[in-house]
Amino acid sequence: MTHQHVEIRPGAYADSVALLQVSRDVAATPGVAAAQVAMATELNVEVLQGMGFTLPAATPNDMVVALRLADESALAAALAAVDAALAAARKGSSGGEVAEPPRTTASALRRAGGDLALVSVPGASALVEAMDALDAGVDVMVFSDNVPVEQELAMKRIARDRGLLVMGPDCGTAVVGGVGLGFANTVSPGRVGIVAASGTGCQQILALLDAAGVGVAAALGVGGRDLSAAIGGISTTTALDRLDADPSVEHIVVVSKPPAAEVAAAVEKYAADLATPVRFALLGAGQPDLTAQVEALLGDLGVAVPEWPTWGDPAVRSASGGSALRGLFVGGTLCDEAMLLAASTLGPIRSNIPLAPELALDASLVAEGHLMIDFGDDGLTRGRAHPMIDPTLRLEHLGTVAADPETAVILLDVVLGHGAQDDPAAELAPAIAAARAARDVPVVVACVGTSTDPQGLSRQAEALAAVGAEVHLSNAAATRRAVALTSGDAR
Repeated sequence: MTHQHVEIRPGAYADSVALLQVSRDVAATPGVAAAQVAMATELNVEVLQGMGFTLPAATPNDMVVALRLADESALAAALAAVDAALAAARKGSSGGEVAEPPRTTASALRRAGGDLALVSVPGASALVEAMDALDAGVDVMVFSDNVPVEQELAMKRIARDRGLLVMGPDCGTAVVGGVGLGFANTVSPGRVGIVAASGTGCQQILALLDAAGVGVAAALGVGGRDLSAAIGGISTTTALDRLDADPSVEHIVVVSKPPAAEVAAAVEKYAADLATPVRFALLGAGQPDLTAQVEALLGDLGVAVPEWPTWGDPAVRSASGGSALRGLFVGGTLCDEAMLLAASTLGPIRSNIPLAPELALDASLVAEGHLMIDFGDDGLTRGRAHPMIDPTLRLEHLGTVAADPETAVILLDVVLGHGAQDDPAAELAPAIAAARAARDVPVVVACVGTSTDPQGLSRQAEALAAVGAEVHLSNAAATRRAVALTSGDAR
């Protein structure tokens, strides 16, 4: 009989990414069946309760240690493993104590210099650090999410007035000076510049261009709200100016989730006066998908369009029934693109980032019919790492949709690159195998990455294909395949 142990450690704060590693280290301890060490945020409490743990009262400033043990005799060793892993997380990778870090962005700039500051703090604190960087006269990349829109507008207006660039908030991907920032793929230098109001949309373009042998001079993320009516494309126009002034950039592509129509029109008019040609890959109803836009860009460059890679045997519609497509995504733009493509054939799709308000999912993330979930949305990342780092929520939901007899096909994305999981297939492949063993449900995967990414594109895709998934480099191709299987037209 298993034994459950839950304790609250008041005020014992640690970063969510560090606690993810602590949980993994403790789970590997003999006698430990499951381990979750996390801050007691509302979302983490829900996850722990969903795992069957009973929690006492706690605040988001408290740490929860939740252990499921083979028997009570394993408790002492498990708690010792928790303490050891937490101690290791507070030290440098060499095992020695790290130097006292700078306490403000300005002091870090004084110590190290530079012309770009990367801000990655809880969203409520991001404005202060970003303004510190702008006051020091440098550009800023705000990786933080959950930043209020009025604060984003304020910092971008100030940056524009000072001739500076704010990338973000929620800027997940950038390539600046040949260096990838955030979740960035490894690509060769080249003649294309990217302005991205979309992190995973940018990564899809990076991956497809790399597969076609085309390099990238720079990718300037501007945050997913920059082309909204509230922000008005402030950082997008600044980024366009930067790339237009770069002599190594021959073509520019602007990628975005569905923008505000009037903002998109204004930015397109602005770009028409630049010396460098600009192609707009703006998702929306009736607009070309990202793969089609890359193919058009290759035509602009005079480069032949390759056959986009696929791995595994073609998926086959299961005899176990089901009529609904269920998409579980870590990339918001990839989820948007999939919904836009699928809805044109399958009809309305429920989502936590819906194409229309009436299609919004409730907090359970469960509904009848077709649905697609973005596990990287702000509402699901408060107090925990992004699903490209911590896949726990998606893996749990994968088991739920696989067991649902209404599920006909499961559509997933895997996004590689620096900053993401070291080996996402190591956890996802067994979960896919379990899903297919339960109901033989077809699984289609978009694996977005490059051959030189740390995880290895082919290695990841082949591991997923080995458990029966059909894998595509192109998210649009994966979605069309999943739609065809769902509708019974998988020719």
